[in-house]
Amino acid sequence: MGRLVRKPKLPEAEPAQTSDFGGMFQPRARPATQADLGDDYLTRMVKYVPAEIVGCSMLVNAILAQAMVAGGGTATMAGFSVTTIATGALLVGLILTPLFCWYVRSDGDAWIVNAAVSTIAFPFWCYLMGAVAFAKFHDGNLAAILILTFTAVSGLVAPVPARPKQQEQKGANPKDGPRLVESLTA
Repeated sequence: MGRLVRKPKLPEAEPAQTSDFGGMFQPRARPATQADLGDDYLTRMVKYVPAEIVGCSMLVNAILAQAMVAGGGTATMAGFSVTTIATGALLVGLILTPLFCWYVRSDGDAWIVNAAVSTIAFPFWCYLMGAVAFAKFHDGNLAAILILTFTAVSGLVAPVPARPKQQEQKGANPKDGPRLVESLTA
C-alpha cells in the first residue's frame, strides 16, 4: 500500500492480431488482462489526510501556543507577533502539502488529485488541532463536525482511471494485408 491514492487502471487493450492466409482462420483468443480497481472509499479517506504535514504543524503550534501562554495576547518572537508567525506557518503548511505529495509519488499514484484534496484538508485538520492561527475563533465542537464532514466527503473524490497504452503490434503494418492480396493476384 502506497502513501498516496492509487489510480484505477482499465484492462490493457489487446493488440489487433493479424492472421495469416488473408483472414481465413480466426485468431486465437487471448485472456484479457485484469483491471486494477485502485483504492476504495475508506482507503482514499485515510490517504487524503496530510498526516506528515499536520504532524510538523502540531510541533510548530505547540511552540507557538507556549509563547502565547507566556506572553499573553501580545506575545512576540523575534519582533513578530506570534499570531502572525502562526498564520505564516499555516501558509507554509499549505505550500508544503502538494510538494510533499509530489515528492512521495510513484507510478500509478494519483498525486495531483491527492495533492489537491490534501491541501484543502490541511486547514481543517489544523483547525481541529487548535492551531494558533485560528485561536480567536476556535470552537472544538465545530472543528469535530467540520473534520468529520470533510473526511467523509473527501473519500468520494476518486481519481480518473489511467488509460492503458496501446501495446506495440508485431507486423501490424497496414500495408501487410494488401501486399499479401497483391502477391496472390499478381
